[in-house]
Amino acid sequence: MIKRAFLLFAICWTTSLCAQDIYDVKTIQEVKLYFAEGNWDVLLDSLKQAGNDHRLVGTAVINGKRYEKAGIRYKGNSSYFNVRQTGSPKLPLNIKVDFVEKGQELPGGYTTLKLSNIFRDPSYIREVLAYEIVGKYMPAPKANFAKVYVNDEYLGIYNNTESIDEKFLKTYYSEDDGNLIKCDPNWHGKVQSSCPPGDNASLMYLGQDSTCYMHLYELKDKNGWKDIIYLADILNNSPEKIEDILDVDQTLWMHAFNNLTVNLDSYLGRLCHNYYLYRDTLGIFHPLMWDMNLCFGGFRYLGTGAPLSNDKMQTMSPFVHYKEQNEKRPLITQLLTDNLYRKIYAAHLKTMLEENFSNGAYLDRGREIQALISEHVKAEANKLYTLEGFETNLMVSAKAEKSMIIGIAELMAPRVQYLENHGMLNLPQPLISEVTALDFKDFVAVSANIQHTEKAWLYYRHGTFSNFKRIEMFDDGGHNDQVMGDNIWGATVESGKNLQYYIVAEGNATASLSPERASFEFYELGEEE
Repeated sequence: MIKRAFLLFAICWTTSLCAQDIYDVKTIQEVKLYFAEGNWDVLLDSLKQAGNDHRLVGTAVINGKRYEKAGIRYKGNSSYFNVRQTGSPKLPLNIKVDFVEKGQELPGGYTTLKLSNIFRDPSYIREVLAYEIVGKYMPAPKANFAKVYVNDEYLGIYNNTESIDEKFLKTYYSEDDGNLIKCDPNWHGKVQSSCPPGDNASLMYLGQDSTCYMHLYELKDKNGWKDIIYLADILNNSPEKIEDILDVDQTLWMHAFNNLTVNLDSYLGRLCHNYYLYRDTLGIFHPLMWDMNLCFGGFRYLGTGAPLSNDKMQTMSPFVHYKEQNEKRPLITQLLTDNLYRKIYAAHLKTMLEENFSNGAYLDRGREIQALISEHVKAEANKLYTLEGFETNLMVSAKAEKSMIIGIAELMAPRVQYLENHGMLNLPQPLISEVTALDFKDFVAVSANIQHTEKAWLYYRHGTFSNFKRIEMFDDGGHNDQVMGDNIWGATVESGKNLQYYIVAEGNATASLSPERASFEFYELGEEE
């Protein structure tokens, strides 16, 4: 049986939470904020300009339910400061409903709303579409839309994106006691003169002095700097050990998505930011994606040079940074230097390409999302961009301030063609079928019919929230694989509760996975009695 690595779906269909889910993409939320202070906007500006997370207390009415003494503040960097300069009131908001009244919760147990003002996205759909796609392959926030009012004045349509917080971590990792690291530099932070030069939140190793990292990452646990130093040290200096401390597969999915969709406002691009790392209580680091409003070519800067042209984005190499052996992006170069990881990365990219883009599904979904919000966009008096831009930017370029934002289809149609014909993505892959697991009480024998492969690997774990271990499979007649050379590959692992596993077949230049969305999806043998 194929299963996913989190609990929410199983819960959702057996409770009333789905109907109330404030992140249900099929419904538009209504958020009304009320302040007693007439100069509420000046007060919120003052708090934001002071650079702290203090909040103004007001009443939030969310989908008709009142939340008294909610804490409200402006959020964001470019999306706040650039829009504030235009005089538009459509500024990004962070609402905490339990700021004063502890225990006050939104449906589903959420306590915080993060409302983004759809900055530099004339199509309005980049963030929602991006999270929906990447959420098929790795843990990712949910996102939809909200109509936002302040003192009954309609500010407009916002993105409503799930927070990466304690609730999110418990959903995907069944715990929140580890170290959550926000990989977003303090752009105004002071660099110690004694520190080696780094490059934002790139995980370059800067030595053992924690002060060299403090302007590059944000931690709630101030004792957690040793975790960043430890990861950077292993990644850069002992990469052969990286599988012991990093969720490599999830990292490869992140890189594949960023590259495929030209999401350069991420680890991949010039600013090298907009992701989290969660080190769980077992010591494993998991990357988590964040802030997708500039996905699909909304940000054009890959490195220190000029912005990429449309053609350069459409034909950006799937192995950028690795080809150049860019030491400033070790989370890419060090992983892709490993032959197996590089083949798995290419397989992940191909899976996302085929499931979402080669078949045109992203366009169909984009049209559906735009149809859902169209009437509310038309009603906005505070649009950051034109109605024409909303109506056309799914397909063609539209203007945002002084920049042209490439159309999503304008980017992806040529990019799909380029990637489908890329030498590393159009090669034949191994074929995996007939995956079985037999429990002999003392051990479990896992086997599969695998064609056109040189090696095969079994990834397995007992229980949903531990890291997958890797052992080699064989077609030698000695590993519960029937007869040598019959293309039945096998391996044995110890018996135990909730055995979860997936298979990687490694050819000369390519790899295949079964299930294709592994490790986010996997096979499960079931509980022992």
